[in-house]
Amino acid sequence: MPRKISSHHHNDTPDQKYGDRLVTEFVNCLMKQGKRSTAETMLYSAIEAIEKKSGQPGLEMFHKAVNNVKPVLEVKSRRVGGATYQVPVEVRADRRSALAIRWLIAYAMGRNEKSMAEKLAGEFLAAANNEGSSIKKKEDTHKMAEANKAFAHFKW
Repeated sequence: MPRKISSHHHNDTPDQKYGDRLVTEFVNCLMKQGKRSTAETMLYSAIEAIEKKSGQPGLEMFHKAVNNVKPVLEVKSRRVGGATYQVPVEVRADRRSALAIRWLIAYAMGRNEKSMAEKLAGEFLAAANNEGSSIKKKEDTHKMAEANKAFAHFKW
């Protein structure tokens, strides 16, 4: 019997406008102090702004951006005999999307556009074209894992 109780992953209901679970997950991460309608408005405006700027469907560009930012590998610290090693580990599917969403929001906040919707739209467009800060974060994570692949045998 495990000592820890495993967490129950509840399925988020799809959002009202697009009927998409990833949009709901993004809104939940974007939401501050329980203001869901504000977070939804920001994301919906960002998706509409993407459509205007790129001429392509906004929801597809949003999905493309999130998929481009998802990391495949990351490093975890393992302590072996007094030394700490950065061990490369594959990222679980649910953690991949969570990291991608977190990075997109964090780097969107650091952009120079006026409103948060414009910042999100800019970061989505950059990520969909495989450029921008969130893509750089993913590449840095992969480089770190690649540099430490000699310690992969410490994985357990």
